[in-house]
Parts: sequence; C-alpha cells; structure tokens
Amino acid sequence: MMWFLLLSSQSTATEWQSPPQAVLDVLHAPRLPWVWTSPSGGHLLLADPVTYPPLSEYAAGWHEMAGVRIKPGLGLQHGRKGGTAPRIVTVDGGTVTSLALPDDAEVHSVSWTADGTRFALTVEHPDHVGLWLGDVQGRLSKVDDLALAPMLGGAVSWMPDQKRLLVRSVPEGRGAEPAAPIIPAGPKVQQGDGATSRSTYEARNLLQTAHDDALFTHYATSQLVVIDPERGKRTSLGEPAAYASAEFSPDGKYLLVERLEGPWSHAVPWWRFATEVEVWNKRGKKVASVASLPLADEVPIHGVPEGMRSVTWQATDPHTLFWVEALDGGDPVAEVSHRDRLMRLSAPFKRAPREIWRSTHRMQGWSMAWGEEEGTLVITERERMKRWRYTWVLDVERRTARPWFDLNEKDRYNAPGSPLWRTLPNGQWVLRQKGNAVYFRGAGATEAGDRPFLDLRDLTTGDVTRLFRADAERYETVVAMAGDDRFVLSSESPTEVPNYHLATLGETVQAAEGEAVLAHSRAPITRFEDPTPQLRQIDKRIVRYEREDGVPLSFHLYLPPGYQEGQTLPTVVYAYPLEYSDASTAGQVRGSTRRFERMGGASHMFFLLQGYAVLHRTAMPMVGDPETVYDTFVDQLVADAEAAVRKAVQLGIADPERIGVIGHSHGGLMVANLLAHTDLFRAGIARSGSYNKTTQPFGYQSERRSLFEARDAYIQVSPTFFADQVDEPVLVIHGEADSNPGTLTFQSEVFFEAVRGSGGTARLVLLPYEDHGYRARESVEHVLWEQLRWFDTHVKGPAEATAAGPRDP
Repeated sequence: MMWFLLLSSQSTATEWQSPPQAVLDVLHAPRLPWVWTSPSGGHLLLADPVTYPPLSEYAAGWHEMAGVRIKPGLGLQHGRKGGTAPRIVTVDGGTVTSLALPDDAEVHSVSWTADGTRFALTVEHPDHVGLWLGDVQGRLSKVDDLALAPMLGGAVSWMPDQKRLLVRSVPEGRGAEPAAPIIPAGPKVQQGDGATSRSTYEARNLLQTAHDDALFTHYATSQLVVIDPERGKRTSLGEPAAYASAEFSPDGKYLLVERLEGPWSHAVPWWRFATEVEVWNKRGKKVASVASLPLADEVPIHGVPEGMRSVTWQATDPHTLFWVEALDGGDPVAEVSHRDRLMRLSAPFKRAPREIWRSTHRMQGWSMAWGEEEGTLVITERERMKRWRYTWVLDVERRTARPWFDLNEKDRYNAPGSPLWRTLPNGQWVLRQKGNAVYFRGAGATEAGDRPFLDLRDLTTGDVTRLFRADAERYETVVAMAGDDRFVLSSESPTEVPNYHLATLGETVQAAEGEAVLAHSRAPITRFEDPTPQLRQIDKRIVRYEREDGVPLSFHLYLPPGYQEGQTLPTVVYAYPLEYSDASTAGQVRGSTRRFERMGGASHMFFLLQGYAVLHRTAMPMVGDPETVYDTFVDQLVADAEAAVRKAVQLGIADPERIGVIGHSHGGLMVANLLAHTDLFRAGIARSGSYNKTTQPFGYQSERRSLFEARDAYIQVSPTFFADQVDEPVLVIHGEADSNPGTLTFQSEVFFEAVRGSGGTARLVLLPYEDHGYRARESVEHVLWEQLRWFDTHVKGPAEATAAGPRDP
C-alpha cells in the first residue's frame, strides 16, 4: 500500500513526527472510563478505553465486506477498539469490584439482564470473539469453546426468561477463511440495464470479486445457539446461514429471523441485500414466511426501500409483529397523500397483515416506542421539505392516533429531548412512565449554552413538568433512572472532572430563573481525578453576533492558558457547515462552556497549548429550501466567515493578519472554498474533504438533485474548479484508506495538484491505512505536528512560532 507526505517540489518525504511534549502530555493522559448502566440503575460497569493503537495493527489489513470493514479472523469492525480493566460500581455507596478479565482481552459490548444483576460481555481475544458471563457481585467466567460471529451486528441477547441467551456463533467446523487467489478469477464488472439506480456507495466498501463473495459468506454465516449457563446446555436452532437479526417474541414462543439471501450484490451494502423474513417456533422450525424482500439496488436518493422495513415485536403483547411500508415507492418527491403505513401481523402469522395507520410524511421506524399500557405506541414522522418532526400517540387496538407534539428538527431551544426507557421482566423495552407521563431528558439548549434537564411529559395533555435542570454554573446530565425519584447524574464544571452521583428528588422549588423544579440531594458514586490539570487555565466564552443579512450566529471562544485581557492572538477558526430551513434555528447556540475540557485525537483544540485563540463551533449555516440551498452555498459560507472574523477582531482577540481556518470532511470543503473565494485567512488546513462534487453525481449532504439537474450548483460548491484562486497556503490531509462514500482519497490528491499546478502553496499528507478519521498513534501525533507546524509557519509567523518539531531544510 503506497503512502507519502508531499512537501514541495524540492523536498523529500518525511518520517513520522511528534508534536511538542506539552501536547503529548495531554494527548496521552488517561481517559475517563466508558460506562454501561444497568437497567435498574443500581450498578455501573466501567472499562478503560483503548486509545491510539500502533499503526502496525492497521497495517495487518482488513476485509471490505459489503459496507463494513472487518478484522480478519474475528469479524469485528476494523478500527474499533474495546475497553480494559472492567469493574462494577455500586450506585449506593460507590463500592468498586474488579472483574477478572485477561490483560489481552477487550470488552466491546455489555448486555444486562432485565433486573440488572447479571450481564454478558462480548470480548475481543487475539484469535476469537468470546462470551463472558458475570454478576454484580464480581463473579465472571468465560463460556468455553464458543466463538461469536459479530459481523452483522450484536451477537448476544438474553432470552425472555432472562436465564438463557441467544447468540450468533461461528458454525462448528468453519475452518480458515478462503485463501485469496494468486491472480484474480476475472475482472471487476458492474452493469447497468437501463433502470434508474442512483447509488452513492463507494465501490471499495462493497464486494467486488468472487473471493470477496466467499469471504462475506465465511464471516456472515452464523449458527443460532441457545445457551443455558445454569445447566451447561447448548441448543442449535436452524441451519447455519447469514442471519442479519434474530429476536425472540416477548413470551419466548417464537423467533423472528432475518436471513440474507445470495447471490451477493456488488452494488449495495449488505443491509440492502435480498432478505427472507421468517417466524420460527422456539425449537427453530419455520412457522411462517413473513416477507421476501428483493435486492434494494434502485432506492431513490434520500428515499427508502419498498416493502417491509423496521420489523419488530410489540413489546407489550406476547407475539405480535409490527412494521412500516412505503406507499410512495420509497420516493421522497413522489406526490402522494400518505408516504407510509404501519402494519400488524399476529400469531399464528397465517392471515394477511392488517393496516393500522397511515402517515402523511415518512415514518421514522427507529422512533417506534411502546408505552407501558398495552396497545400504546409512540411514533414520529418527518416532513422532509420543512425539516419538521411530528410525534403521535397511537392506540393500535382501536387504530386511532392523536398528535402529541411537533417541532422543527433543528430547533434546539424548544426540543423536548429523548424519552427514557424501562426494561420489562422479559427484557423488552418500553417508555419509562410515572402514571400517564413519560420521562424525557434533553440538552436544554439556551442562548447561554446547554443546560440539560429531566421532564415528565403527559401522554394525553402534553403538559410538561420539569423535575431537574442543570445549574447555570455546571454541566449536568441525567444518565439513568434508579427509581421514580432517584437518578444517576453526571456532573462536571470547567474545573471539576465529570463524576457520577446518585440524586434524589425532593419538593418543588423556584429556581433563580423563575422556573419551578424539584429540589434534589445527591451522593457521590465515583471519584475520578483530573488527568490534565494544565487545561483548567483555558478560558471559554460563548460569543453571539449576526451575519450581514441578520441571521444570528455564534461561536465558542477559547483563550489559551496565561492569556491576558487586551492581547491580540493568532487565531484558529474551526467549523462545519450545516443546513437549516430558517434563520431562527440557524443561529441557535450549540454546546456549553461549563464542560470539563478534554482533548484527544488530532483536535484543533491543541492549538490552545501553543498560544492560539480558537473559535470552536463557529456557526456556518446554510439557510434555505432543502431542494435548492446549495445554489447559495458559497455566498452564505463567505458571509458566515466574514461575520465570525469581524466579530473576533472587534473583540480585540484575533489579529486580522494572523487567522487560520481548519475543517474536516464537509468542513474540509468549507476550508478550500473559503481560501478560493475570500482573503480572510492567512492559511488553511483541509482534512478528509471532498473537493469535486461532480464525482457524486446523484447527491451529497442534503442535496438530492443529480448533477444533471443542478450542474452549476455542483460546480460552484467544488473548489477544485477554482484552485487557481487559492492564493493562501493550504495543508491537505487525508486517510489513504478513506471509506466515507463522499470523500474518496483521490479528491485530496487532485485538489492538491490543482493548487500546486496553478502556482499555489500546498502540502499533501496521505496517512497510510487510515480511514475518514485518524486513529493510530503515529498518525495522530504526526497530524498534530503537521497542523501546528503549518500554522506556526504561515499564520503565527516566524517571530512568534513555537517549534513543533524538526523542520525541513
């Protein structure tokens, strides 16, 4: 696999470099643990994340399996690391109990029993993915002679009796993976037969050869096995096959199975392969064929496949299926009175399914949530053109529906948050309720920043009772309920590390802002310590301002340690363009300055440690009709950037002659366009971007028009066509193995050549084995070195530049 670091026409390739020690100290400081909360809220399972693996792990290679990259031999997603040193923390009192897992094992997922006393761990070992079973007393044991097959998703679930488990295991006698042929069996071939097939999937993510097909069969094929740990018994269900999912009915009598059917397509990812949806009995015998879904290779852009989707069991019924079907052919622009319908099928699954409800707009299948009362279903539909969401309460027995609430999906200030869940004794999830009201938690966005909350929202009246809201000086979020009046709370501030507390609600009080909330007491659960005290000297502020046309905007201003009022500083602007339907939501503040500052990866925030000011979350909204907003993308982008720079300079913080801009992915496109169409910045850093949208002829971001319908818009947003206007130095960074469909690595190579060939100052850095984001230790350290060095040279200037490592002669 080729890789190189292009410096200039005279320079040679470099070796791996590291940023200054002050940056390394923060980069490699201990991370706060991952946390899995038990359904009862009584215990936490913690594990320390594995960060920045050596590049040699990535160099070992991967398989590209129909939309997912996997680790050879394991079937786990390539590049995803687990957690080590697992331990149980008791919410009442904070007692910590270590779990005995081998040092070379990593926890990837945790499945709790409904009562929260036992759990199953999916664990990565060097040569297989194993299953470990434990309890909150600290007992932990490995299920011997079992290897899980996780490629198509979660391979472990507790059965309704909460004693046995259903797993997808590697079939007995599977053997080694198919060997690659010395030479290909033939060329890579795709064909169009005249039908409209507008796919945006990158070819290298998909299956391409007969050997790929054989590898997919090898890793996708699993055996469904019921494991009874108490009796030491295992029972196989059905024959080995490519099972996309398998779920027992709430009463445990039936099994819903989705099985992929070949031949494997080379045009779409596996989740659009032909699928058989069946119901089996608990002994693994087929009871009914529910649906035969064909290969979905002609799905309209921003549309959905025809036929059944989002099929699931009704949580509050013994054995009834529900799913959604499109009524518009899956086409979002088809003119129809209703887009979707909700369907129902009950045991013995022999009769025709029954239509329950029709939605005017597209149903969000993932949003289906069953209430505690049998027959109550909450579901959300989305109006694409308005970017509006409508949430309904259905009575599926009476086949009636009533609106619950609706809102602009971009309106953070009025967002109701997300519902909390409760686990039934059989393991099914339902909305967590208190009487007729559902618990909701949300970010609580305000003009002063996020202040998370906990609410009760009545299912009938829609009335909201606020139970908790974070103090204005802290950032606090509800992690999980531990009863009707107790909850696990994560609490942090700019100077205090996030820790978990057990909070108990009390009487209603009047908050300082005049809002009625419930008083609460709290007791500490964890006592994590600050791993990077040097970051506590960073000052953070939210700054609000307006674009020339009146659109309200904001950024988070970060000032470096030791900053003194009145200083002007070299400044870094970081942003990511987002689309909005109206100006009022485009200008809403995102995030909070009351967070405990942490830095990781190749973050732009490391510039703070080298004396730069940073404009973080700089608003770059694109406001307009979703169908045509990209007609004005560049004009709005320029107006957004001009407003941000003007405000930073007015504050006396930013030196107008020393401002740089950085962005990743769609933000990389932003950087390239700003350098081509403005003189606001001394230099830019564009990472993993897409610079020629004509290579995505059937849509990108929210743009669903094809290149042939909006040729001018495609060209205008593509800075490669304007590379001769880039007269500021640009550093272009890209993972050499980028799997993101819209940001193929060659885009950076062509853009770099276009700038360099036009006489511009440019540098291209291609990172071997890296994907859309950068994860290996060598890569992350090198990118930080590149970024600091580039802006020290071209933004800060030689008089003030802080050495970021050795320079080229």
